[in-house]
Parts: sequence; structure tokens; C-alpha cells
Amino acid sequence: MAGLIKQSDIEEVKARTNIADVIGDYVSLKSAGVGSMKGLCPFHDERSPSFHVRPQVGFYHCFGCGESGDVYSFLQKMDHVSFSEAVERLAARVGLQLHYEDGQGAAPDHTNRARLLAANQAAADFFVEQLGSPGAEVGRQFLGERGFDAAAAERFGIGFAPKSWDELTNHLRSKGFSTEEITLAGLVSSREGGSGVYDRFRGRLVWPIRDITGQTIGFGARKLLDDDKGPKYLNTPETPVYHKAQVLYGLDLAKRDISRSHQVVVVEGYTDVMACHLAGITTAVATCGTSFGVDHIKVLRRVLGDDSGIGEVVFTFDPDAAGQKAAVRAFGEEQRFAAQTFVAVAPEGLDPCDLRLKRGDDAVRRLIDSKKPMFEFMIRQVLSQYNLDTVEGRISALRAAAPVVGGIRDPSLRPGYVRELARMLGVDMSEVSRAVSSAISHPKAEARETPRRYDDQPAEPQPEKQFSLVELPSDPATRLERDALMAMLQHPTQIGVDAIGRAVHTNFVHPSLAIVRDAIAVTVASAAEPGWLDRVIAEVPDSLTKLVTELALAPLPERTERDLTRYVKDIAVALIDRDLLRQKAELLGRLQRTDTSDREVYVAVQRELVRVEAERRNLREQS
Repeated sequence: MAGLIKQSDIEEVKARTNIADVIGDYVSLKSAGVGSMKGLCPFHDERSPSFHVRPQVGFYHCFGCGESGDVYSFLQKMDHVSFSEAVERLAARVGLQLHYEDGQGAAPDHTNRARLLAANQAAADFFVEQLGSPGAEVGRQFLGERGFDAAAAERFGIGFAPKSWDELTNHLRSKGFSTEEITLAGLVSSREGGSGVYDRFRGRLVWPIRDITGQTIGFGARKLLDDDKGPKYLNTPETPVYHKAQVLYGLDLAKRDISRSHQVVVVEGYTDVMACHLAGITTAVATCGTSFGVDHIKVLRRVLGDDSGIGEVVFTFDPDAAGQKAAVRAFGEEQRFAAQTFVAVAPEGLDPCDLRLKRGDDAVRRLIDSKKPMFEFMIRQVLSQYNLDTVEGRISALRAAAPVVGGIRDPSLRPGYVRELARMLGVDMSEVSRAVSSAISHPKAEARETPRRYDDQPAEPQPEKQFSLVELPSDPATRLERDALMAMLQHPTQIGVDAIGRAVHTNFVHPSLAIVRDAIAVTVASAAEPGWLDRVIAEVPDSLTKLVTELALAPLPERTERDLTRYVKDIAVALIDRDLLRQKAELLGRLQRTDTSDREVYVAVQRELVRVEAERRNLREQS
């Protein structure tokens, strides 16, 4: 049995990894104050960002769905990998050689996904090399006829699968991959009767399909030869690493510009993505052998940072029947975006690849610039199905188009579309207005659903209810305790270990916060060390781990480093001062109850009062 990764290496990898960089590969993060970042949660659908990341603490937490953890748990949940594989992936990222107990390597089940990814990458390298072979002339000719040179092929990692039943299979076996591994990766197909395997892609131009982090997870292959009886495009089948409903071709190249520009262009094919990128539209992506769906929207919303409504999603559709169906499907999901949605249709029905080939890069850029709002496009599509020269046709068209206008989520836009629909139909605007109002009041059963959570499956039963930050009362005493704990957990070095040590020996009103205080007290000596939050969490009951995580990640009010340092120190001082005031009140009461004849006790209480006042004065002077 293979050994486990040494704990010291696990901690070293975590210390060297910036959690914001890793999460930033999946989520568009924005500043949420000093040392804090936020974005749309990747674990549930939301309109406003409630997912917070604190790089200094090394933790993330969603205040919407409650998901939280460190960089390892994030990768485990996002990519469905084991803990050991998450460590191994990050170790490779930071360039650290891992060591295993008993000197052994990773267990086979830990490396299964890694082996599939390695097999895909080895295949991608093989295909790229084959593109330069004499047998790939047909592939190079195909690219050249579409305006793609060798540099473009290299940029997108395009390769060629030789017309052979076993050339790739033999190559991968020579690299140490087993038949089981290359079969599981979808690189080969099994012969009937189970008598061996053969190469899945043969005599085809091959595009590598990568996940958002740039790892090759599958392939799309284009038919080139007349004797190829297969489909025009053949993709990798569903595998443990490739799920076509969740993958967008080109997203690994486009994600940075999508996040920066708040725009994404959704095209229909691999060559369209290439044409757009080469023309300067570097936010283009495409689906991989499937229609644009809910899972694609979830991915794009995270990358867009789709919470403000300022973003743009631009769809390009072919004018044929398949393209029109795709447009209707996209419109059916439009409400799931906070961003504005648009449609761009090229003149003469050219797709971006053909448009670039015939009219140049500038024509592709003009195509995207000439985009029309999705609602306007759909209204025109609906009206095109009716004969508007007849009264019956106009009435039927109005009935069909009114729900489209009624479905516009921004009420301020509806009057404009009412006027536009009235103009297109040549009918009175009041008639259109009544039809739209009726459509809003009495939506059809088949109308689009209200956006809902994508993860609304029954929750797994929890052994113990987790206490949350939102359950705390809002009285001043509890607020002070909450804010002080947040400051201590998030910025211990600014407050100072000595000040924290004093603050955690004060009395607390709220019992749950008092338990967190005690956990800080027993670990305060390591407050300035990496992994301190983990130690604090380990000291509290399971029911309070969520509360500790939320306290460690909830945003603080101050925005600048200078103001933040002052704030966290002041809040700790306020907590200590409150406790000193409590002590003073108790001593004054005791003094009143003490018989003056009991001189020794009376003097002792007075001395304690003087000490408390001196400590309060010293506290104010230091702050």
C-alpha cells in the first residue's frame, strides 16, 4: 500500500500557495476591503456576491450557502479530486517535491485523475507533432483554407490524428499508460466482443479541449477524409475528467479578458473561437458538442463576476434552423444572467470564421459591435413566423410576442419595447400594452421558469446544527464581542499577541462567542504563525466551526491599511475597556457594601480600584 504525503509537506504546500490565485482560476474576485476578496459563489447560484476569500488567513467562506474551507477543500469540491490529489496538484504548481511516508509514492486511487490528465496531455503532444507529418497535409490544407497559419495552430494547440487504428495507442503504451487508463480517458474505443481497443480519432484535425485551469481534458476532432463514415465532429465521450455540459472551449484562454472586460462572446464552433481571438475578440468561447445550457451559464457567471448587471453576454448564431433553435434555447435561459444579453448575426449569415476569411478581422470586430439586444432579436424572430399583412396574422403575432416583452426583467425597458412592438406590428400602442400586461398577469405554464438555485437537492443530514453569524443577536454587547473576535482572527499581527492575550481574558455575554474566545485563548501563542485558524477551529465543538470560519472571513468596515490597523486595535481596546468598566462597577459595589471598620478589606478594594483605573488610563494612552 502506498504511503501518505508527509504532514510537513502538506503544510508547506499550503503556506506557499495563495488561495486567491487558485480560486481566481474559477471565480472573478474583487476587493472587499483590506486583505479580503469576494465574488459569486461557485457552489450555488446567486445574484450578489457572498463568497469571501482571505488570502492571509488561507480560507474561503460563502455567507449564502455556507460552503467554506481551505485551498485543498476548494479543489476537492470544484474538481472532484481526492485530498492527496489536491495536494499533489498544488505541489506541482509551486514546484515542491513531495515526500511520502515509508518513502513510497501516491496511492493509485489518488493518482487516477492525474493519470487521465497526463494521458490526455501526452495525446495532445502526439497530435501536435503529427500535424507536421506528410500524412497531415490534408489537415494543414483545411486550416490554411480557413485562414489559420502555423502560428495559429500552435496558439490553440491544434494537432492531427493519423489515419491509423493503433498509432496513438502504441505511442501512449510506450509512455507507460495502460489500456485501462487510455480507455477511461476516452482516447480509444473497445472493439466488439471486447477483443482489444482502437484509436478513437483517425485521420482527423484535433482540437484540445481544456478546463478553466488549462489542463487538457478531452478533444474535438473534425472529419477531413471522404472515406470517413463518422460524424463531422467527434468529441471525447463523457469521462471522469470530461463533462461536456460543463466545458466551454477557449475559456482557459479567454477567462482573464472576460473578467477584465465583463464581456463574453458565445460562438458555435472551434474555428469560430479561433477566428474571434485572432481578430482581437479574446473573450470568445464555444460549447463542445452540446447545446448551451445551465451548467455553462454557472461557469460564465463566475468568470464574469455577474452580479452588477454591467456585463455583456453576446451570442452569435448561424441563420440555419439549428442556429435558430440554439437562439431560442439561449433565450430560455437569458434570465439567469444579471448581465445584459445580446445577439450578433453576421451579414449573409456568415459565421465568425467565414466572415474573417472573406472580409477580414475588422469585420469580425464590427459583427460584435453591431450586436442587438436579445429581446429585440427574439421579438423579430417571433414576428417572422406570422403574416403581418393580415389582421389575423398581426393578432396572432401580438399574442406570441407579448410574453417576450412581458418577460423583460428590467421594468424600465418594457415601455420602449411596447412602442417598438407596436411599430413593428402597425397597431395601436395601447393594444400592445394591454397584451403585455395580460401576459405578465397570466403567464403561460410553458413560460420561462423563475431562476432558481442549481444545487437545490436535499441536503445531507448533519449530525449537529451549525451555528451561524447571522443568528447572533444585534445588541451592542454581542456586536462588540463579534467585531473583536473578527479583528483578532483576521489581523492578529496588527493587534499584537499581548493585546489579544489580554482581550481573550475578558468576560463575554454571548455563550457561543465565549467558546470561540476560549479557543483563541488556548492557541494565542501561535497567533502569528501559519495555520493558526486551523488550530482555533480544532478547539471548538463541531457546531461552532462554521461560526469561526465566518468570523475569520466576514468583511471589516475599514478599506485602507492604515485605517484597518487603527480599527482592529481600537476594537480590541474597546473590549478590554468594557471589561475594566465591569470590574470597576463590581469593585464600587463591593466598596459600598464593605464595613468601614474592616479597614484591611476596605483598603484592599480601594487599591484594586486604583489599579483598574490605572490600567484604563494606560490603555487609552497606548491606543
